[in-house]
Amino acid sequence: MHKLLTFHDEKLLRRALTHRSYVHENPGEGEHNERLEFLGDALLNYLSGEYLYRRHPEKGEDELTRRRSALVDEKQLAKFAEEVDLNFKMRLGKGAIRDGGYHNPNLLSSTFEAVIAAYYLDNDSDIEAVRAIIEPLFDSVSEQIVVIRSNIDSKNRFQEWVQRNVTPNPPVYETVQTGGLSHAPEFLAKVFVDKKEYGEGKGRNKKDAEKAAAEDALAKLKKQGRL
Repeated sequence: MHKLLTFHDEKLLRRALTHRSYVHENPGEGEHNERLEFLGDALLNYLSGEYLYRRHPEKGEDELTRRRSALVDEKQLAKFAEEVDLNFKMRLGKGAIRDGGYHNPNLLSSTFEAVIAAYYLDNDSDIEAVRAIIEPLFDSVSEQIVVIRSNIDSKNRFQEWVQRNVTPNPPVYETVQTGGLSHAPEFLAKVFVDKKEYGEGKGRNKKDAEKAAAEDALAKLKKQGRL
């Protein structure tokens, strides 16, 4: 058994593994794992950021941000979940199991976040205990994969999400010049899906502003648990 699944408080581990669908079908089972998921997401963002900051002193903020996104995106966290054998330990409702929940990247990544938070709490909120678990997993991700993922344009990623989850129509960007000097203008872009605003961003040109708007939209979706 992976060390991440070794707990003093087994009830805490059970809660981290319990999806909302299981509690819905088994009301006496107590709390699901969404609050833990929230904490785990924050811990992983901090630890991955700090890990990259130490390992890449030569890289700037933009590159580090893209790399962090690649290390803790849904696909990668789902792989970590499978590596520590979380998949068939998840407590899912029958409907979620029928829909292939044990192999669903969203469920796997969310459960991984929840278990990270539970492990942190089980170790008296000691960040070093979590670091000892997570850094070997970060180390196992090949540099090539991180670079490829981090270079995927945020506009493409957002468009893929929209067309997979909302509508076949691509997002629409509205960009205006908001100020700045004549030789260094500033642009504001807003991105809409079916006339609903999803994000906004600023940049020194239209392309950068639109990219920032897409990144804002992706960040909001992640925060809402939709990415």
